[in-house]
Amino acid sequence: MANSNQPALNGAYYGPSIPPPSKKPRSYHRPSRGGGCNPFSWCFSCLCGCIFNLIFQIIITILVLLGIAVLVFWLIFRPNAPKFHVNEATLTEFNLSTNNNTLYYNLAVNMTFRNPNKRIGIYYDKIEANAEYHDKRFSTRDLDTFYLGHKKEHDLSTVFSGQQLVVLGNGDRSKYDSESNDGVYNIDLKLKLRIRLKVGWAKPKFKPKIECDLKVPITNDGRVASGGFQRTKCDFDW
Repeated sequence: MANSNQPALNGAYYGPSIPPPSKKPRSYHRPSRGGGCNPFSWCFSCLCGCIFNLIFQIIITILVLLGIAVLVFWLIFRPNAPKFHVNEATLTEFNLSTNNNTLYYNLAVNMTFRNPNKRIGIYYDKIEANAEYHDKRFSTRDLDTFYLGHKKEHDLSTVFSGQQLVVLGNGDRSKYDSESNDGVYNIDLKLKLRIRLKVGWAKPKFKPKIECDLKVPITNDGRVASGGFQRTKCDFDW
């Protein structure tokens, strides 16, 4: 039986509005492409860093030990470069032909080798002597080898004699003419050495060079031009 107090309903009934369902934000997760923490890669990088640091420390240690060894060696032995002098040079012929550029020469040289060291001996295993004129070599001689002890000197003599083709430029030819008028020639004596140093039980090897810039007067009929030859110190190059 119908309730008499309820009003009559006309048409459709609209109740309270229903809220829309809540939308949760979507999480977009991209698949991994090898990123993240890789224990193997981390261990490899750490190992490489340790090896690099170890190698660096070893190199530094070796350099420090070498420096100390060199310092101790110098303090004990106090090495000094050998000394060389040309005591006498006699030139009896030095004629450059204008017809065929042939140089006729006769040069005698006496030199002194000196070892200034107190604790180092020197073996001269090879001595090659070259005579040059304005950078043109005109003669070569192999000299006798020897051993030079502590604080010792040794004299050597040699003779450069013969003829050799020597082609000079215009400038050097003018210098030759000028030197011929003066009676004094600029001749270079260059020595190529092969030596061993006697340092205790060790015998290190070296190949130094010696260069002597000589001003040699010509001797004619026993008379020497321009007052004779002056003793000359030579340059030593390791």
